[in-house]
Amino acid sequence: MVSFTPATHIPDLSGKVILITGGNTGLGKEAALRLAKHNPANIFIGTRSKAKGEAAIAEIVAEIPNAKLTILQMDLASLSSVHTAAKEFLSCNSRLDILMNNAGIMAVPPQLTADGYEIQFGTNHLGHALLTKLLLPTMLKTAQQPGSDVRIITLSSNSHNRPPAEGIQFDHLRSAAGPNTTALTRYGQTKLANVLHARELARRYPSITTVAIHPGMVNTGLTTTMEKSFLLAKILAPIIGFFMAVGIEEGALNQLWGATSANVVSGEFYEPVGKNTSGSKLSRDEALALKLWQWTEYELNKPEYKL
Repeated sequence: MVSFTPATHIPDLSGKVILITGGNTGLGKEAALRLAKHNPANIFIGTRSKAKGEAAIAEIVAEIPNAKLTILQMDLASLSSVHTAAKEFLSCNSRLDILMNNAGIMAVPPQLTADGYEIQFGTNHLGHALLTKLLLPTMLKTAQQPGSDVRIITLSSNSHNRPPAEGIQFDHLRSAAGPNTTALTRYGQTKLANVLHARELARRYPSITTVAIHPGMVNTGLTTTMEKSFLLAKILAPIIGFFMAVGIEEGALNQLWGATSANVVSGEFYEPVGKNTSGSKLSRDEALALKLWQWTEYELNKPEYKL
């Protein structure tokens, strides 16, 4: 475990532009708060709810009066919403230094996104993949500038160790639930996809530092849906959380480290804090990473998703 104190270890971020999905609550909001203390030019708070985004920004500005934060309304479960948000961001920004793909849902009941994908895969992977794809040209241009340090940080989980047996059920991603899966294995499938996509991004775009991180077991609202879906989880989650989970301030350390530390290695998977681990066997499967990349590119290669 790396010793990491945001107040002293995060460098000066003057001139940098940051975008955090799910920046209105939990780990995303905490990351925004910690980064705002180091003078970035702007932090964009990706949020489904404008009101919740405004409330989060008000709280951060109350603590850091000179902080510049902007709402970027988007729903990751709607690709048209992601497309609109990306267009809005690019209309007023010529650079992007840190993209933190932080938002996510966990173990929700079977359902589909607005575009007909399994809800967790569509939100946790595909929504972020489209956002990243649309912002990538701007990030690549930023990476060409002197002194730049461009990064994509994607929150995964140790649940990437518990996907369906084949890893990703490509033939069932447009179904509410694939065969022999539970809400938790479908969640694990999305977290595996997060690691694989980060590795492939790192391989294809070496000028950008791209990593997947596990925040650890953190007391956030993410387990609420799981507790509603599983009786055993409703009983055990509060107990496990009380004895094992860390607070949000500590839980955000790994993504802050990944976004700012000089010791980050692109393409890796990190556990808290800054612990480079190999990840599961499936997460290191280059053929599976390529298949996911090709499937994702095919799904997103539609006129309505282009800029």
